[in-house]
Amino acid sequence: MTPAEASARAAEICRLAPVIPVLVIDDAAHARPLAEALVAGGLPALEVTLRTPAALEVIRQMAQVPGGVVGAGTLLTPDDVRAAKEAGAQFGVSPGATDRLLAAAEEMGLPMLPGAATASEVMALLERGYTTQKFFPAEASGGAPALKAIGAPLPQVSFCPTGGISLKNARDYLSLSNTLCVGGSWVAPKDLMQAGDWAGIETLAREACELR
Repeated sequence: MTPAEASARAAEICRLAPVIPVLVIDDAAHARPLAEALVAGGLPALEVTLRTPAALEVIRQMAQVPGGVVGAGTLLTPDDVRAAKEAGAQFGVSPGATDRLLAAAEEMGLPMLPGAATASEVMALLERGYTTQKFFPAEASGGAPALKAIGAPLPQVSFCPTGGISLKNARDYLSLSNTLCVGGSWVAPKDLMQAGDWAGIETLAREACELR
């Protein structure tokens, strides 16, 4: 898969809904009901971060949920890419980008949303062919004003900003011409997951869908 093909597919996924839930899940038993609640609420693209021992099993479970498009986040190494792909991930997300990581994703056919925080990082990824990128960490890097400023000289790049984004500031990003969607964890809070309040999570997902 070429970077151009990867970016085209990543853009399609980003356009599915205004928010991609960023999920940190400790218990694989939560995987299927959580995915079903988020998809029912209108958020089909799901990023499962590889930050817990259960993450790969969560991806396997979520990959079986009808209507869902599950991806793997926090990809740092070629081994992460391989494991995510084998578990059923349909896209990958990374906090930054290295040549080895991108080469592995291209070789294995995993569409990537590589992270960038500065104009130089955005330009390096664009030079390689990535026109769809993750702006991270969004709030710590200057927020929506910074992303708008980057977009002025680099209008050919579209973004999914992630990091510090909530229901309160999501519209600031979604109003930008270079933002396809945002990534956020607020739609799947740990207390609701632990309580098994899937209806509550579906309500949060529906609320997020209205941000567009």
